[in-house]
Amino acid sequence: MRWRTIADTLGVVKGDDVREQQRNYVLKTVEERGVRLVRLWFTDVLGNLKSFAISPAELDNALSDGMTFDGSSIDGFSRVQEADVLAVPDPDTFEILPWGDSGATEARVFCDIHHLDGSPFHGDPRQVLRRHVQAAHAEGLTFYIAPDIEFFYFEQPQPGQPPRPLDAGGYFDLTTRDASGDLRKQTIRKLEQLGIPVEYSFHEDSPSQQEIDLRHTDALTMADSVMTFRLVVREVAASQGVYATFMPKPLEGVQGSGMHTHLSLFRGDDNAFHDPDDPYNLSPLAKSFMAGLLVHAAEITAITNPTVNSYKRLVPGFEAPVHVSWARNNRSGLIRVPIPKKGNPTATRIEYRSPDPTCNPYLAFSLMLAAGMRGVARGYELPVEADANLFELDDAQLAKLGVTQLPQSLADSLRAMEESELVREALGEHIFEWFLRNKRREWRDYKTHVSQFELDRYLGSL
Repeated sequence: MRWRTIADTLGVVKGDDVREQQRNYVLKTVEERGVRLVRLWFTDVLGNLKSFAISPAELDNALSDGMTFDGSSIDGFSRVQEADVLAVPDPDTFEILPWGDSGATEARVFCDIHHLDGSPFHGDPRQVLRRHVQAAHAEGLTFYIAPDIEFFYFEQPQPGQPPRPLDAGGYFDLTTRDASGDLRKQTIRKLEQLGIPVEYSFHEDSPSQQEIDLRHTDALTMADSVMTFRLVVREVAASQGVYATFMPKPLEGVQGSGMHTHLSLFRGDDNAFHDPDDPYNLSPLAKSFMAGLLVHAAEITAITNPTVNSYKRLVPGFEAPVHVSWARNNRSGLIRVPIPKKGNPTATRIEYRSPDPTCNPYLAFSLMLAAGMRGVARGYELPVEADANLFELDDAQLAKLGVTQLPQSLADSLRAMEESELVREALGEHIFEWFLRNKRREWRDYKTHVSQFELDRYLGSL
């Protein structure tokens, strides 16, 4: 099978000349830069980055025919009886890695996973997002994403000991207490070397908590960037003897780490979410898209918030969303509509606030797009803006506003997901069923665990 066959399977819309130019650029760069290893990256269903390395001599063959590997060894991939799959490098994602021993230059390239006959492998999260992005393209739309990614730095963990923050800094602190500022700067330099532009970075509200915001780009590129981001953060931290974690709630009594995700749709150079004649500057398409996200929010939460610990963050009082609602300047709701700078229609967007950085970005972005486009296709109506502080309202007042809550546990999320025709269709049967099985097992393990809280509260009094 040659590259043209695989490219057609991928649904690539580039011309043959452009495709060949990119392929030649990769091969030439490997030779000129003295690359010793090329790492082929892909992602399992849970969002773990996987990799195997090939020598430069194999790269030409990999770009033409892909590389076969045993898919049965990867969570959520093939069954044993259909083990072998094909990793097909996407030459647009080729980058020199900004670390490694002197004289041993390495590069990476993301791969799409295929069956040996060249058809897309249904257990590949990157293929799922590609399918949804192509469906939007068929409607003349490009899906843009800009995530605000939060995480913590800790001293190296000791068995049985609580996490130890590096500092006691707070929101936007620029003092000696922000001991992790140098780590952020090093991280940003590495990201930019990998072609990932950063918009903001700062110390977040909690001790040793950081935020780095990535500049918006198309959804598939951003999913690749998020996967790269998580590795870079950990690599830089480890090089300085520090431990970085994206665990949503590693410390009690302070806010957790989210991945607030800014979303927009464009038609060519025009922002399809913008309407200058609307009081909110939101087009009918934007409103229906938002309505789709709200209607299907509970169903997609198991993907956007996939761990037991995720739901320790989604509680009142810590700036994380609990209620399924929207507003312009209300951070207690699920969707916020930032007010764009005057005269900048391209900045009109919505901010979906529930996801956390443990999610598989390919699947999370797929479901956000699928839910929003379901709202557009079926003409969902956007409910009224909930501009009150929802944390101060009782159940009766919330019901009067038509406001519901996000699932309060992983078990609740899995029940909502299991009943969702939208999620089953958007993910495909393979990933849908595997994810439910895996996460039900995680919930069973959690239910049987006896925590320190239970021992402290009950052992001496019952």
